Amino acid sequence: MDAGAAARATSAVSSIPRDQDGPVFRAPWEAQAFAMALTLHDRGVFTWPEWAAALADQIKRAQAAGDPDTGETYYQHWLATLEHLVAAKGVTTHETLHRYRDAWDHAADRTPHGQPIILTAADFE
Repeated sequence: MDAGAAARATSAVSSIPRDQDGPVFRAPWEAQAFAMALTLHDRGVFTWPEWAAALADQIKRAQAAGDPDTGETYYQHWLATLEHLVAAKGVTTHETLHRYRDAWDHAADRTPHGQPIILTAADFE
């Protein structure tokens, strides 16, 4: 991950969990979601102010639906915001996102614990 890009993101989006060394993550998928947002920002899909507003809206919706806002679900909101923005910007569609989410679920169900998950054509059926 580009340390400079991560520093710019943590400066622009004040809610990012961080310590003195930069952003912190509870699991590898959180770091991957963060890196996807950095890449999409670098490619001009959204600005950091636009991202921060969309993330704040997502968190507010989740809290209204009962999310206790303990910090443990922060990157779930981050991922939901990514999905919303890429669909809103025409990078992909909600249908394609759901298709891939279902395929990953199928692949994960058939993959033994600790093994890498590999998508196959059958996962999309």
